[in-house]
Formats: sequence, structure tokens, C-alpha cells
Amino acid sequence: MGFKIKIEGQEIIDLGVKSIETVKFLTDTPDDSNARSTDLGTSIIATGKILAAVDGEEADGTMKIATWSLVPAEKADCYRKLTVEMIAADQVVRKVSFPNAFVVDYTETFGDEEGVGTFYLHMKQKKDKMPDVKIEGGYSA
Repeated sequence: MGFKIKIEGQEIIDLGVKSIETVKFLTDTPDDSNARSTDLGTSIIATGKILAAVDGEEADGTMKIATWSLVPAEKADCYRKLTVEMIAADQVVRKVSFPNAFVVDYTETFGDEEGVGTFYLHMKQKKDKMPDVKIEGGYSA
């Protein structure tokens, strides 16, 4: 299975199948509720490798994501359009779109033995825009 992430704002950030290792889609409601709650949230967590640029090719988008994670809440650019595709056997199994995603956590880890860094990216959809989240799938990539 492969994954693609596209983040659109003042710039476009693309992470492809070479970089992304795992993607997790989460829906969260309060655990203390005895009925379906209106307090609904949704997240996407992605992990993967930080790829170095070789032979003049452009480095992966993790540098741009690190910069996005530092944008303060007062700036409109902290919210961006997020699209994640989960692809298997040339089929889009899931395509999830968050129109107003923001970074909850972003971590980069480097070691002197691995030869490559890893990243952890946790994004959420802005709560008042939950009805605009789209989940699609089941078509050719």
C-alpha cells in the first residue's frame, strides 16, 4: 500500500509513496458520553522517512511541514487544505480531505546509525468545519 499527502496553502507540499510509511485516520468523540456527541473531532497521523535530495532533485516536503508547524494560530495560513490518498493495486482505497487542517504535533528524529531521519505528523480538522470533511474511495488511481 502506498500513501500520498498534499497540503495546499500559500505553497503546495507533496509527500509521496517513497517518504510516507504509515497513515492513521482517527475520529474522536468524548469517552464520557452516553449518546452520540456533537463534540466530534477528526485527525490524520502520518509517519515516514525524511529523504535527502540527491543529484539535484528537490528534497521532500518535510522541511515545508516543519515550517508550517511553526505558524501561529493568529495567522490564517495555519489552516490549510489537506488531501490524503491510500492506494493499493492502483486503486484509491481511501481519499480523505480536510479543508481546514492544522498541525497538532510535528516531530523529526535523527540518528547517526539509521542514515535517514523520520517524521511524525499529527493534523486535525478545524472543529467548526467538520461538515466539510470528505471521505471517498474505491476508484482507479
